[in-house]
Amino acid sequence: MGLSTHVLDTMHGCPAAGMVVALYTADGEQATLVKRFALNADGRNPDGPLYDNASLRVGTYRLVFDVQAYFAARGVALAEPNFLNRVALDFGVAHADQHYHVPLLVSPWSYSTYRGS
Repeated sequence: MGLSTHVLDTMHGCPAAGMVVALYTADGEQATLVKRFALNADGRNPDGPLYDNASLRVGTYRLVFDVQAYFAARGVALAEPNFLNRVALDFGVAHADQHYHVPLLVSPWSYSTYRGS
C-alpha cells in the first residue's frame, strides 16, 4: 500500500484533475525532490501509489500542491497575489509497513488534510 495522495476541488465539487504535485523527502529545512506529477481525472497520481510498501521508509516527507496554477487554469478569477499559491504538507511516516494516504480538500481560499486510509 505505501504512500498515496488524492486531491478534491471543493470549489467545483470534483477531483483536481491536472493539478501539479511534487513529492519530496525532507530533513528539517532540506528537501530532496523525488517526483513531480500531474493528477489524473480521479485527482490521483496516474502511476498509482507514490511509494509501495517495499520502498516506503520511516522519515519525513513533503507534498507540495500547486493550487494557484490549478485554479487559474480552471478560469477562476484570482486576486493578485492569490490567497493560496502552493500548499506544502510536511508529514512523518513512523511505520513503513502501514499505508499512509494524504488527501487534500482545497479551494482558492482554504484547505484541509488528514491521514486517510
